[in-house]
Amino acid sequence: MASGANAAAVTGKARSRHPMVVLWMLTFVYIINFLDRQLLSILAKPIQDSLHVSDGQLGLIGGFYFALFYCLIAIPVSWLADRTNRVAVLTAACAIWSAATIACGLSRSYTQLVAARMTVGFGEAGGVPPSYALITDTFGPGKRGMAFGIYNLGPPIGAALGIALGATIAELFDWRNAFVAIGVVGIAAAIALPFIVPEPQRGATDASPQQDPAKAPFWPTIGAFFRNPVMTLAAFGSGATQFVTYGLGNFAVLFVIREKGMTMGEVAIWYAIVVILGMGGGMVASGKVIDKLATTSRRMYALAPAISLAIAGPFCAAFIWAPGWQLALVFLTGAMFFNYFYLSCSITLVQEESQPSERVLMGALLLLVMNFIGLGLGPTWVGAASDWFAAHGHANSLQMALYTLLPAYLVAIVLFLWLARRLAKGETA
Repeated sequence: MASGANAAAVTGKARSRHPMVVLWMLTFVYIINFLDRQLLSILAKPIQDSLHVSDGQLGLIGGFYFALFYCLIAIPVSWLADRTNRVAVLTAACAIWSAATIACGLSRSYTQLVAARMTVGFGEAGGVPPSYALITDTFGPGKRGMAFGIYNLGPPIGAALGIALGATIAELFDWRNAFVAIGVVGIAAAIALPFIVPEPQRGATDASPQQDPAKAPFWPTIGAFFRNPVMTLAAFGSGATQFVTYGLGNFAVLFVIREKGMTMGEVAIWYAIVVILGMGGGMVASGKVIDKLATTSRRMYALAPAISLAIAGPFCAAFIWAPGWQLALVFLTGAMFFNYFYLSCSITLVQEESQPSERVLMGALLLLVMNFIGLGLGPTWVGAASDWFAAHGHANSLQMALYTLLPAYLVAIVLFLWLARRLAKGETA
């Protein structure tokens, strides 16, 4: 027992000495994670030209096929991480998705690319949920919103780097080289990860940390998530939001090239800047809002996303409508900034609602719901809608398909307002 306490003390000291080092390493792995995930949408045009795939097939491979593995495998992997070493699970996951990314670059047919992308989803299933728990056990209450805001810079930085590097490599060499190069970087990150990130004691930063928290059972933990209206409303509100963000994000580069007249070289510079300013700024701002306002009222976990999405919707509509790519990117910057307030809010809320021994699995269940709706259905819907509009004679089929995403904003706003009302009841109970 003494040795266990000593081990906990050692990991606690390691954690407390270098919390920002831990956070930035986890963020770097998330950057690689999202960069791998976004390469398909960034390189959509050369992939279509090379493998002769339709918008619908592209939507399936970036949406449903990927999400099928990503969402479902995340549950048993996260349960394993809650009961074992979370850093080891994250390391193995990073190595698997990076090797699969290299396989994407070696694919010579649509079927091979589907198999490689599904394997990427298998690996990435073990990436984000363990990181949520590691951050929660590294940063205490009042600091987690900003920590998750920094961590959630992974998607905008990953997307921006993917656009800049992927588009540049594809233009100078071949789209396949971009997948191979990013996969090699990911394998290097997997090798370095366990030497930089220690495994913290579970619940170390909670107000009343448990010395030896019991291992969470599998099915009762899943039942507890779906019986908790706070968690389910946060998950479904986030899912409705991601239906827009993934549906738009997976086709935005193809859209501005095909229907707004951008070149791959212009995408590599200007679209990357939009992602950093818009999405990245929204991630940081949302983390600051949560840490500042949620301490006085937990309703801000829901009101902040509801308000931001009400602002984002008109920007998104204007982006789709804009006649030229320059004006379109201005509107897209505003849409991206306000689209992503939900993410830090929902993650922080679910992690604080969870027990230390179940945080990885609870985080995975949040991702299961919101990614199956958003990642699984969003791109699949847009691709199928674009094919339908094209078959019915619409010259701007992808533009028409993107317009069909806009009602999801209203659904997400209603769900977050419902969550705010539920949180208000909890505060007055």
